[in-house]
Amino acid sequence: MDDLEAIRQLKARYFRFLDTKDWDGFRTVFAPDVHVDVSTDGGGTFDGLDAFLEFLVPTLTGVVTVHHGHMPEIELTSSTTASGIWAMEDLLQFQPQSGIAEVHGWGHYHETYEKVDGTWRIKTTRLSRLRLEVTAVEPT
Repeated sequence: MDDLEAIRQLKARYFRFLDTKDWDGFRTVFAPDVHVDVSTDGGGTFDGLDAFLEFLVPTLTGVVTVHHGHMPEIELTSSTTASGIWAMEDLLQFQPQSGIAEVHGWGHYHETYEKVDGTWRIKTTRLSRLRLEVTAVEPT
């Protein structure tokens, strides 16, 4: 498999593991020292995989999510590094007691990748939002 296809499959696993809440699998797509920036969603920035998961797991517990990535623009910057931009769409359905019924968003992931021991991993990721629709419900 060529490097571009390996990175596309890496991102596909990212989306699948995220939506199925397979946190052990989710860990495998990142470099341990990943830098994550989800500040456009109010989540902040995180250095290291453990710090990111400490935020993400409780945030998404009980939330049904669907994430899609489209139209990757991937550039190999060396034999072991790459960068990419992915158009994205996500849908999150919350429990009624949260006061939020649904969040539907569009934007882009801006990422860098590194290849270690023959395996590509996400090194940095930043979410930029173009649009976000939030449907509120009265809390029960």
